Amino acid sequence: MSGTDDKSDVGADGTRAGDTAADTDANPDAGAGSAPGAGGTGTAAGAKAGPGGDGTAAPPALTTPRGRRPVVAALMLGMALAAIDGTIVSTAVPQIVGDLGGLAVFSWLFSGYLLAVTVTLPLYGKLSDTFGRKPVLIAGIILFLIGSVLCAAAWNMAALIAFRIVQGLGGGALQGTVQTIAADLYPLKERPRIQAKLSTVWATSAVAGPVVGGLLAGYADWRWIFLINLPVGAVALWLVVRHLHEPSRPRPAARPRVDWAGALAVFATGALLLTALVQGGVAWPWLSPPSLGLFGASAVLAALTVVIERRAAEPIIPGWVWRRRTIASVNLALGALGLLMVAPTVFLPTYAQSVLGLGPIAAGFVLSVMTLSWPVTAALSDRVYNRIGFRLTAIIGIGAALLILLAFPLLPYPGEPWHPAVLMLLLGAALGLFQLPLIVGVQSTVGWAERGTTTASVLFCRQVGQSIGAAVFGAVANGVLAARLLDAPVTGLPDDLDAVARALEDPGALSAAATDYLRRAVDSAVDHVYIGAAGAAALALLALITLAPRRFPVITETAVAPTTTGAADRQDSPS
Repeated sequence: MSGTDDKSDVGADGTRAGDTAADTDANPDAGAGSAPGAGGTGTAAGAKAGPGGDGTAAPPALTTPRGRRPVVAALMLGMALAAIDGTIVSTAVPQIVGDLGGLAVFSWLFSGYLLAVTVTLPLYGKLSDTFGRKPVLIAGIILFLIGSVLCAAAWNMAALIAFRIVQGLGGGALQGTVQTIAADLYPLKERPRIQAKLSTVWATSAVAGPVVGGLLAGYADWRWIFLINLPVGAVALWLVVRHLHEPSRPRPAARPRVDWAGALAVFATGALLLTALVQGGVAWPWLSPPSLGLFGASAVLAALTVVIERRAAEPIIPGWVWRRRTIASVNLALGALGLLMVAPTVFLPTYAQSVLGLGPIAAGFVLSVMTLSWPVTAALSDRVYNRIGFRLTAIIGIGAALLILLAFPLLPYPGEPWHPAVLMLLLGAALGLFQLPLIVGVQSTVGWAERGTTTASVLFCRQVGQSIGAAVFGAVANGVLAARLLDAPVTGLPDDLDAVARALEDPGALSAAATDYLRRAVDSAVDHVYIGAAGAAALALLALITLAPRRFPVITETAVAPTTTGAADRQDSPS
């Protein structure tokens, strides 16, 4: 742990413009401006102006706001494609199953997409560092649109699931590359602005997705939920091709090599592990041969992946991602964020409908208030971390989130809808103060040639955390529910959370005593999930306190970078 003051995180915000490298870390593997194995000079001033030439730091784009607008619009549209996809499909599941069949496997519409997005993030991050952001983003948009067309043309559930995986392959490129380009476009002091806009896209998608999906499925045809991606994606693609111009990079001495063996190993390991987590306890019991076989095979493949990556000249997941204290601590903290987010996003709607007796729309509103406060605090977080630093700002945010999550089990039963709504509003505000400083901070500790890999590692850990959280908290909720049902006043009651939720939708089939008992059982199950989410918040807090350096080794941006105007050689004065 560095003994220096955390306030020096603001070294690249314009207040210390004369510095060549803002902050250093006690960890020698994370020297300011240096890149392991790249011959970095250790200062931002020693970096080449062109990004990625020798792996040293290159600054983000410093163009006029007017020049950035079309690219920012393209990024927001691209992010919207990925953000709205899950929520818009969920509302059309009954119509899809009614048309194509496949009720037993429809969950793979979401699981297959999630698997494809998660396991491809590291590959796209490395490719964007090697070949540039623009070709990766263009390929991702095209692949996503191809998957959308194929989904609209699906003739059975198996085909639709396969085409959803194709969509996910494009979605992985969209999520990681959009975040990376956003960091390239803006200097450190302006990054909260673009990150807040991207957060607003996610917030809007969470609210608009179910509405649009329900309208299309109810009044048109479910296939339109995929076809609607085409005009949005086409506009995003045109804006990227027309307005995003990366600078010419120095020709490397040797032809860039892609670690395809490592990419395949990472893909296979992630696919097996996430399949085990997503399907365990759902398609088969946790201790059944399929679960044990998948976990065992993923462990063997993980060991093989480590061996392959250590021997690779340009590994997909380089060792420095975990050797640098700053990046490793942020990876762990945001992995814990993915874990805790399962409580509000997955279990709160069930709580609102089964315990509070709300309808689907009202239950969605209880959750959506979190997405209203999140972008606001994210946009204002720079005023905090410019004063006290990235690490301390994130610690305050996750500390507040921990207290809010612990407050959820203290809500009265059955309570009023505004009780959880207020907590979710506060939780969104706390998490906005937690997540954005970490993403902006960790992106600011690396140069252009490492930013894609760094961003992808952060998103990868968050996605894996989300998958682990769904598996773990699902087991917790069903375990608590099963224990309560053992003492139920009547027999013949459903034995898992989903079945109980469906039974409570038709309370006329149950006695008043049985209905109240089931509501209390669901309340207890969700309370335990929130306690588990508070434990995940405590893990994130622990990672920041014990692993993160007290000040992030921020690289001062001193040179020119990618242009976003029609002429690739135009440069504007640094701001």
